[in-house]
Amino acid sequence: MYRNKKLEEFNNYLKGRKVAIIGLGISNAPLLDYLHDLGSEITVFDNKDVESLDKEILDKIYRYEIKFVFGENYLSKLVGFDLVFRSPSCMPNLPELVAESNRGAIITSEIEMFLELFPGKTIGITGSDGKTTTTSLIYEMIQKQGHECYLGGNIGIPLFTKVDEMNEDTIAVLELSSFQLMDMKVSPDIAVVTNISPNHLDVHTSYEEYIDAKSNIFKTQDENGIVVLNHDNEITRNFDKSAKGKAVYFSRKTKLSDGVILDDGTIKICEDNLRRHIINVKHMNLKGVHNFENASAAIAATSSLVSIEVQMEVLKNFTGVQHRLEFVKEIDGVRWYNDSIATSPTRTVAGLKSFNEPITLIAGGYDKKLDYEPLAGLLVEKVHNLILLRSNCT
Repeated sequence: MYRNKKLEEFNNYLKGRKVAIIGLGISNAPLLDYLHDLGSEITVFDNKDVESLDKEILDKIYRYEIKFVFGENYLSKLVGFDLVFRSPSCMPNLPELVAESNRGAIITSEIEMFLELFPGKTIGITGSDGKTTTTSLIYEMIQKQGHECYLGGNIGIPLFTKVDEMNEDTIAVLELSSFQLMDMKVSPDIAVVTNISPNHLDVHTSYEEYIDAKSNIFKTQDENGIVVLNHDNEITRNFDKSAKGKAVYFSRKTKLSDGVILDDGTIKICEDNLRRHIINVKHMNLKGVHNFENASAAIAATSSLVSIEVQMEVLKNFTGVQHRLEFVKEIDGVRWYNDSIATSPTRTVAGLKSFNEPITLIAGGYDKKLDYEPLAGLLVEKVHNLILLRSNCT
């Protein structure tokens, strides 16, 4: 049986330590079990009221007699902890977190501790658009090849409490957001950045902060690391200047001598100007050039772990991810698609470009402080009927 010495040392450290968990959701339930069983002194913090919390979480809090601070000014009592697990919704630059760090607390997250303690190979995926589809494709390819594989981060299951089930041969595929990456001090072995465009500027203090957070996915790699980058995106193309490992590009606009390209409707792997065909996109279920880019990124990320035959089979059979240009139903000759994950102008543009038919677009939501000008021309060109829903957010 594999023995994870780093995990053993960390578990011993947690015994009797004062541990804070900031931000509660159903995914935190296993973490509460884990820390309670180790004998940690737990306090949970959340800006919600008790009535708004998940019942399973509340039951564990009461059963384990865990201390809690909820509601307005919930971080005012974040003082004197050894270790603080922050959720992605809790920004690491909050004054209370900075003050506790200055007092000597370790500020981390469940996903960062997983990366620190996981003994196998990790593949991390981030980007403004396409990361869930790319992550799912990579996971399907790794699994189809026969590797023991776990899916986590923004999707899948919370993996920190599963580390003791894993060994050196296990592969973890992780979707990582800018909020998870902001203060990340460890990078995956293989990092993928699908693209960068303005997003979440209602939360991040600047576009530069957002870009810097995304780049953390590869910044602490060593010379053995691999970073997969979108050559067509100016920001990601230049990330190779700060990469310590090998940069691998994918492109639909440039015929690269090395990397993965979309050329004349076919995705190809290129090495020293030699090109090997992987799949003609007409044989894929996924729609839209943005999904062909996601497929190219997945091929680049898995080329050292998965055969071309397996990559082809997955790409032929993959039907997409829920809420992402998801075909719902055809009624009286009208095809309905659910693209509700398209919560930024760039995502909406990508979805609209996937269709040649007349479109009725139903759109709405709250203002994320993004530039909507790129949508204007495409709305005139593609959309025959526009239905706007007013958000209840104030």
